[in-house]
Amino acid sequence: MNARERFHATMHYLPRDRSPIMDFGFWEETLFLWEEQGLPHDVDTDAFFGMDPQWILAPINVGLHPPFRAIVMEDHGETEIVRDSDGVVKERSKFASSIPRHLRHTLRGRASWEVEFRWRLNGCAPHRYPRNWPQLLTEYLDPGRDYPLGIQVGSLYGWIRNWMGLEGVSMLIYDDRALFEEMVETIADCVIQAITPALEAGIRFEYALLWEDMCYRAGPLLSPKVFAQVLVPRYRRITELLRQHGTDIVIVDCDGDITQLLPLWLEAGVNTMFPLEIGAWGADPLRYRKEYGTDLRMIGGFSKQILASTREEITQEVERLAPLVEEGGYIPTPDHRVPPDVPLRNYLYYLSEARRCWGKNLPNLRPMGVEETATDDGTRFAWHLAEE
Repeated sequence: MNARERFHATMHYLPRDRSPIMDFGFWEETLFLWEEQGLPHDVDTDAFFGMDPQWILAPINVGLHPPFRAIVMEDHGETEIVRDSDGVVKERSKFASSIPRHLRHTLRGRASWEVEFRWRLNGCAPHRYPRNWPQLLTEYLDPGRDYPLGIQVGSLYGWIRNWMGLEGVSMLIYDDRALFEEMVETIADCVIQAITPALEAGIRFEYALLWEDMCYRAGPLLSPKVFAQVLVPRYRRITELLRQHGTDIVIVDCDGDITQLLPLWLEAGVNTMFPLEIGAWGADPLRYRKEYGTDLRMIGGFSKQILASTREEITQEVERLAPLVEEGGYIPTPDHRVPPDVPLRNYLYYLSEARRCWGKNLPNLRPMGVEETATDDGTRFAWHLAEE
């Protein structure tokens, strides 16, 4: 079974050889520290850790086009003031992947929307597809394609929050509801216009991907009432178009406590939640499945905090999730990028347990062969190729 077949079977509760083995990614600081623990420098982590092909997305621009010109405005040594491609002026660190501090936003209200943003959201504008699209189209249409392919379908709230800042969009919803709805409708129109040529070309995407970081530890950043009234109808326009062209797995990438929004996403045709952050609120993929049944698909849900604990706890969590993995409609991965407090040895142990349990005794993949050696400055690893 190849990765494309395995992904499709998993997300549709069909028989398959094993679960896909995937991850979310790693903080830059994590990889830097892991190099000190023996990880080769500048390594392709997907290949190195033996992941199945993952998160391959058709390079179609469904957002601001053209983007704002990114520039460095001030250099402060360890930090710099920049204007990014969303028109946001922010202070960011040069050496760490911490969240930058927003200083001001180009999008502030009706005038800046009309002058700076609305025209950039014309989904029919030229050059939303790359120059090599004809070659990619041939590859994507190949019935022998062996990897799952996704299509990006934008962000109806998260982008506006980025463009205006959290305070700005929150005040906009209160002060000018009509403008907020116009922005959401314009984004939905843009996404639909941009993806329609690819869908009509006959590409069978295995999934579509939304990005909506709109929750935190206490719940959503806007009320479920506004979500239902403004976002759900526009999501439904996008998901119905996708289903007309054979794409019925629609993933939303949203951090934080999604509990209040989850049933509304399902109502809108968004049926796969990712990355299922566990957090202080105790989210649990097993509980979600019990509550929503097989209508809900999930990716993620393995607490990154457990990755930093003991081998016993890692094994216990791998085996606790095993019945859900076996049922299908669920791909277990860490619930966000692996943080720097996770030792390399712990992550390698997690992968070996994932292959044993979720991968049905899948052998370690190249180059997962590893010998642990004691050194004066702690445990390091000597890498060698495992037998295939």
